[in-house]
Amino acid sequence: MTAFNIYDETNAPEAARPFLTKSKAAYGRVPNLLGELAESPAALEGYMALSEIFIKSTLAPEEKHLVLLTASVENQCKYCVAAHTGLAKGAGLAGHAIMAVRDDEDIDDDRLEALRTFTRKIVIERGAVSDKDVTAFLDAGYTKANILEVILGVAMKTLSNYTNHIAETPVDAGFAINKWTPPGKD
Repeated sequence: MTAFNIYDETNAPEAARPFLTKSKAAYGRVPNLLGELAESPAALEGYMALSEIFIKSTLAPEEKHLVLLTASVENQCKYCVAAHTGLAKGAGLAGHAIMAVRDDEDIDDDRLEALRTFTRKIVIERGAVSDKDVTAFLDAGYTKANILEVILGVAMKTLSNYTNHIAETPVDAGFAINKWTPPGKD
């Protein structure tokens, strides 16, 4: 393992400090992931920009968090699954849906299950989903714009999930209640 510093707004590389200051103002603290991304101000800026852009997508708030949680589960990212479990609850995603994603089970809501399934396939197939997968997603009431928005969310989570794998990012205390271990990795 390569040890990564977890910076804050006072000791990060100069170009990263404004981003960490913004994060602290928004969340009351600097999440460990962002503190590690600060090692590369460009990576930190890219992640925060993708996050701000993804928020503007036409998916409902709970759907956005379903995409982020699903991608994190598929990428087996302990840090992001814990974080997005709490954030999804806050966004109004039903607890049973959150647990279904975490446990890799079907959601008992057809529309949300279509979103979970499509997001999983985007991750697993590296975007090379079939026409049948696209049709099923569109038939569930989603749009072509939503297809691209799922890809955007997966891209954002790929950056954070891969960072967390390499840096072995410790889960923030505020997310510890939602600790998660990938199936078969106990």
